[in-house]
This record gives sequence, structure tokens and C-alpha cells, in this order.
Amino acid sequence: MIKKKKTEKKTEVYAIGQHIPMSADKARRVIDQIRGRSYEETLIILELMPYRACYPIFKLVYSAAANARASLEANLVISKAEVNRGTTIKKFKPRARGRSFPIKKTTCHITIVMKDISLDDKYVEMDSLKKPSWKNKHTAIAYRDMYNSGEIWDKK
Repeated sequence: MIKKKKTEKKTEVYAIGQHIPMSADKARRVIDQIRGRSYEETLIILELMPYRACYPIFKLVYSAAANARASLEANLVISKAEVNRGTTIKKFKPRARGRSFPIKKTTCHITIVMKDISLDDKYVEMDSLKKPSWKNKHTAIAYRDMYNSGEIWDKK
């Protein structure tokens, strides 16, 4: 008896870039801007940002989208993006009077995980539901004024 495997589409695809020669903090500054955004919006943001970290991240996002062969690019969302510290390359530079000066070149590992929202049941159910009635009402928040004589003022 021959068993056939079910071919399920993967909802998540990823791309990993290792030993990228830049500080993890500099890459994290860019990654925080694109986390949770759609694929097309991410490409536009990365092209327009003036940081050096944008180019390797752009290549990783593009690679992760290419790994999602069967999915449409309009359905892809960056679900997880993280930057970890990599190895540090240590060299010595000769200085005056026979001394040496240490040079530490930091690297980082970047992981981009993209999710196809058309295959995810949670997003399909949320689209069909209406907004709760309490979200439509405008509510004013009352604050105590601590500098004056106990009056209440509204913040809208």
C-alpha cells in the first residue's frame, strides 16, 4: 500500500544572515522599524532609510520572500525579525614607539521570518468579525489636577 504525503503550504518562511560586518545595535535600529509590516511596505522603507544596515536587511527580506515560492507577495508579513550579536574579529594595529592598538570588528546575525496571512486561520477569522461596540464609542478620560484645588479636567 502506497501512502501519499499531504503537501501543506508553509505559513512561515525565513532567511538568516550570519556574520554581517556591523554592530548589532545599528542593525537593530532598522529592524525595529520593519517588524510587523507587510513585504511591499518593508521594501519601500528600506530603500528610503539612510542607514548602512538597510542593504543587508533588504537582501534578507527579499530572500525570505523568494523562499515563499507559492505565496503571493501581497500576503506576506514580517512576523519576526531579530538581531543577535555575532563573533568579534580582533586585530592589532601598529602604533608609534613599537606599541600596538587593538581593533575589534563586531558582526551580527540577522533572522527574518515572514508569515503568509492568507494561509493563517487567525487572520481570516479576524477579518470576518466586526469591531466590538465599545470601540466605536468615544470615551473621555478624567484626570485629577494635582496642582489646583482638586478640579477634574477632561483629556480627549
